Parts: sequence; structure tokens; C-alpha cells
Amino acid sequence: METVVWSKPEDQRADTPLLVMMHGYGTDESRMVRLFEYLPAEFTCAALRAPMDIGDHYGWFLLDYFLANDFADVIKAAAAVQAWINSVKGQHSSVSLLGYSQGMAMASTLLRLHPKDYEAVVGLSGFVLQNELLSLTESFDTRPPFFWGRDKADLVINEDAIAYTEEWLQENTLLTARTYPGMGHAMSKTEMVDVSSFLRHYVLRPEVSASNRR
Repeated sequence: METVVWSKPEDQRADTPLLVMMHGYGTDESRMVRLFEYLPAEFTCAALRAPMDIGDHYGWFLLDYFLANDFADVIKAAAAVQAWINSVKGQHSSVSLLGYSQGMAMASTLLRLHPKDYEAVVGLSGFVLQNELLSLTESFDTRPPFFWGRDKADLVINEDAIAYTEEWLQENTLLTARTYPGMGHAMSKTEMVDVSSFLRHYVLRPEVSASNRR
């Protein structure tokens, strides 16, 4: 990743839980940086900039109105993020993911490809990719904790994508699902309170996490 914004200076990151944050389509890492102050201070947060130019902003892979995508682009982007995570994860106690909108598709794809690498995943106003190849290869020994926050009236993520996302999350993860009326295709302070509680419970209290996953 060429552009990464960190919540802590390098000399304060050792042995902290890492939260890798991925923005949505047609925006940039600044959207994630604004969330730093609302997340648990124990975490080191890293807001990544997606590699693909989308006008004056960025995206992880090309996406149309119906959320159709080129799966080769998805895998290329996921491999780049995973390679970066592999280069830094040794200094951290764990790695978790947070993705907004298209970033949730990235976060859930990384989880599906590398389920043992991630302590917990947060998806905000986004979706899980419906892809047969991913479905054939994914295998979870235990259900990973997953937080899914959204507004039911969000018009950006279509009904078919929401239906598949809900089905996949219910079948494959230890799901915490919350809705926020009036939020739209966005994130809110109220939602961040719930996200912080989720991360404290499943990452900062690993003995509770392990017990709940049995």
C-alpha cells in the first residue's frame, strides 16, 4: 500500500492490536481517519488508500450501480492488502479488519481467503461479494466475530446484495448485526459506540471471544 495513515507513531505500535481500515468506492483514506478518535485507544489503526484511481478519488476494484465486478480485480486488490498486512502483522498482537461500503466487500473477502489471520471484522454500510469461487474455497474452523452495521433505508446497496450478505453472515460468522435508522449510506457516532464495544469484547477480551466461539 503506497498510502497508509496510522493512528499511532511507529514507536507506540509494538504488541498492540492492529485494525486495518478500508474506505469505500470513490473516496479515500481520510474517511477512515476521521473514525480514529471514536475507536478504542488500545488499537493501532491503519487507514489504507485503495490502489485504483476513480476520478479524483480511489477504489479497490471497478464497480457498477448493480455492484457487479471483475473478480480478477477483486483478487488482485485483496492480494495487495494481504501482502501489506503480512509485512506488518509481526509487530502486533492481533489483526482485525474494518471496511466501509466497498471496503466491507474487501474486508469480508480477506476473511474468506485467510480466515485464520483475523481476530474480528467490522463491516459498515456495505456488502459481501456473491461469488461461487469464494464460496467453494472458504472454510471456517470456528465462526469469526463479525459486526455488520447499516441503515435499512440505505439505497446504495441493492436488495439482492443485502439478502446475500445477511445469508452469508448468518451462516458463516458469529454475527452482531445493528441497524441505524436515518443514517443513510454513511457511518454515525452511535454506530461507532457499538463498534468500539464489539472490538473491546472480541479482541481486547480474547478469553471471552474464545468461549463464545465454542
